[in-house]
Amino acid sequence: MSAAPDSTIPQAWDTYSGAEHATWDRLFARQSALLPGRAVPEFLAGLEILRMDRPGIPRFDDLNERLHKATGWQVVAVPGLVPDAEFFAHLAQRRFVAGRFIRTPEQDDYLQEPDVFHDVFGHVPLLANPVFAEYMQAYGEGGLRSVHLGALDHLARLYWYTVEFGLIETPQGLRIYGAGIVSSRAESLFALESPSPNRVGFELLRTMRTRYRIDDFQQTYFVIPSFEDLLRRTVETDFGPLYALLEDLPDIAPDELLTTDPVLSRGDQSYAAGR
Repeated sequence: MSAAPDSTIPQAWDTYSGAEHATWDRLFARQSALLPGRAVPEFLAGLEILRMDRPGIPRFDDLNERLHKATGWQVVAVPGLVPDAEFFAHLAQRRFVAGRFIRTPEQDDYLQEPDVFHDVFGHVPLLANPVFAEYMQAYGEGGLRSVHLGALDHLARLYWYTVEFGLIETPQGLRIYGAGIVSSRAESLFALESPSPNRVGFELLRTMRTRYRIDDFQQTYFVIPSFEDLLRRTVETDFGPLYALLEDLPDIAPDELLTTDPVLSRGDQSYAAGR
């Protein structure tokens, strides 16, 4: 299937097999049963707004009708990972790129390249939330600038530790919002309930200095107080001087804690909700 100049392809929904739809249904049932009380309420609300509980892999055309009405976003299919500049350009124009393939049963708990379940179930519900939708657009616009400033590695860490593996503090306690967590049963449990990882209050510079791993659970999670706070810090920050500062600062290891960190819990200590 050949891609357009912007790397998009037709979803070709009619070519999905019964087994592929069954994989989606199995994953959806597992995560939707697990996430109440664990995922941020805005994520669960997005599932309802987009009617993602219908059987089978969602048709992007149907999904986009509801998503565009909510926040002006749409989902576009791509064959796999796309070049950074194209990825940022899509986000800046309120288009979220989603792989159209779905994992095999042997990959239920982990696959390295994001599939349609990770991309659509994990990411798209929060795009129905106006504040988070604005953050994603701002990130895309910032990403386009970072390409020209040679700062992509540091900006990628911000995406990783917020959009993919972010936690949020709510009046009811710690909740998940990162797509890499909400689309994974194992990490949904690990991120909230394991005493192993560090859970650290989000700070922009600290987050962008921190390396991450793609082959294991996260060893540090950054916790935001609200989506409004995350958006404010992003749009009010001049990233040019920040990138220059980051060039002179050493990276921080994925499991390292600093004496200045606002720590909610450190490795091997339980998180106390409503501390």
